[in-house]
Amino acid sequence: MGRRLSILAATAALTTLAVAGSAHASVTVIGGGMAEACSKAAVNGLSDERFEEFCDLALETEFLNLRDRAGTFVNRGVMRMRRGEYPRAMVDFDQAVKMKPDLGEGFVNRGAALIGQKRFAESLPAIDRGLELGVEEPAKAYYNRALAHEGLEDARSAYFDYQKAQELAPGWAAPTEQLARFTVTTRNAPN
Repeated sequence: MGRRLSILAATAALTTLAVAGSAHASVTVIGGGMAEACSKAAVNGLSDERFEEFCDLALETEFLNLRDRAGTFVNRGVMRMRRGEYPRAMVDFDQAVKMKPDLGEGFVNRGAALIGQKRFAESLPAIDRGLELGVEEPAKAYYNRALAHEGLEDARSAYFDYQKAQELAPGWAAPTEQLARFTVTTRNAPN
């Protein structure tokens, strides 16, 4: 007789909680000037429009290499996403990906913006692509992918992605909090 793993998640108010708690992956830009100020603001979780102005000025006035220019678009998009401006954030992430198609953070954040718009199925290929390319904080990508799976009512996949996020960032409370909602049981499989 085989055994089957069953994973159940408590879904009450899940979508609101999950989207509000999505993770954003910024891109570190070094070298001084407005692009670095934009990067620091994004990394530190700031989203006020006055910090977004650093990004605007960097894109308009600074000579940036391709990676830093694409990263500045990602960072500005992260700030916009934090304010719930998903369509504007998507424009920035799309620009970053067009400019630097191997920048995983552009794809992961594009996926996060799609999650914010409850477009869960569309978010998965973007997040998967970001993971394939590599990102500085893969735990955030797995966390976002877990949110997308939950939005699609795939508790099993969500559980394993939250578990992976917790494994990659054991000090980060968000995946642990999400995992606490799950109940894992084993059942005897029919012969």
